[in-house]
Amino acid sequence: MSEKLLHFIWQHKLFIPNNLTTTDGQEIEVLDVGKLNSDAGPDFFNAKIKIGETTWAGNVEIHINASDWEKHKHHTDKAYDSVILHLVAVSDKAVQRTNGEKIPQAVLLFPEHIEKNYLNIKENKSQIPCANKLQELDSFLLSSWLHACLTERLSQKADKIFSLLSENNNNWEEAFYITLARNFGFGKNNDAFERLAKSIPLSYLGKHKNNLLQIEAILFGQSGLLKEIDTKDDYVISLEKEYKFLKSKFNLSPLDKSIWKLLRLRPSNFPHVRIAQFAGLIHQSSKLFSKIIENPKLDSLNTLFQCEPSSYWQTHYLFGEESPEKGKKIGKKGIEIILINTVVPFLFCYGKSQDNIELREKAINLLEEIPSEKNSIINQWQELGINSKSAYDSQALIQLKTNYCDNKNCLRCRIGHKVLSIENENGE
Repeated sequence: MSEKLLHFIWQHKLFIPNNLTTTDGQEIEVLDVGKLNSDAGPDFFNAKIKIGETTWAGNVEIHINASDWEKHKHHTDKAYDSVILHLVAVSDKAVQRTNGEKIPQAVLLFPEHIEKNYLNIKENKSQIPCANKLQELDSFLLSSWLHACLTERLSQKADKIFSLLSENNNNWEEAFYITLARNFGFGKNNDAFERLAKSIPLSYLGKHKNNLLQIEAILFGQSGLLKEIDTKDDYVISLEKEYKFLKSKFNLSPLDKSIWKLLRLRPSNFPHVRIAQFAGLIHQSSKLFSKIIENPKLDSLNTLFQCEPSSYWQTHYLFGEESPEKGKKIGKKGIEIILINTVVPFLFCYGKSQDNIELREKAINLLEEIPSEKNSIINQWQELGINSKSAYDSQALIQLKTNYCDNKNCLRCRIGHKVLSIENENGE
């Protein structure tokens, strides 16, 4: 038995109402279960309950054992004097307020299959605990919950953007630049790219945006990747010369090159190539965020992010190591990742900040136009018959898996709620 399960049963009215009586035999009618409290104090606020002939308004506290009331020192805490009903699984002791007044107490009875289903989920070792029940669910329940998961994911990303904005004087272009840089790390180098962007204010790059070599010099110099290069060709020498000047001009301190990861990366995803692509994007565009807000259409966005590095990187993946010539333009999948993880959250966040529902809807609609992501999480859902056709689906399924399934947070999940209510002979 778990207190969280009892909270869940009370909150969603899954108890047996006809059998709800106080330990001294008075009938209980629940008019309002109250609001779950996630902070200190009683478990549910502002409940409305009729006990016998009297209707009470106040708070509800829930424990496994009634004796937990004194164990948790509630009998000496005036914050619990407002409790009008104490609900328990085991009534092993009467409870009272700080003035000695007795508090009505009841054993919370509920259908046996709810606890069986809960235990089955908690003990399930699979990565998606309710996998064997998914096919029994109504398609509307699943689609509505996935929409809620997507909105939750975008809201969480928006909170991070708001935090970044507060660190950057509410400068949307700067916050967008930092987030965009982070996502140029494409997973393994996200943190390193974010540190790189934070070490070079966008205004510094803006002063030299018409000179691609200088943009490359400041980015590669700050990355630390220019240090201790064994083979120095003309391009590397030019970068070092330019960076020496820019470092002095802006009083810069380079990062340690050890922050960059190359192990088990494809050459096309080496940080050198990604930095060169990022430099190309900065060089070819200005006020990116403003352009996105003005025209957030998929075709326009795809064109906007089709950046290509300078000619040196057509024949290199690393400094001084020539390779067969190959275009290094950022690919379609790469652009989709940037749109999903940078553009869409910023559109949603800006719409939220301006109370612009239309802009928030445009962000969600954009996800519906982008193909689904392909990764291990999406593969797991597809093996269970849950298909992902667009980034709308894949982002929602990623949120469901990481925020609910991975933490076995089934009591907060609508699917978990439904699964707990499924009654069968074995409770399985």
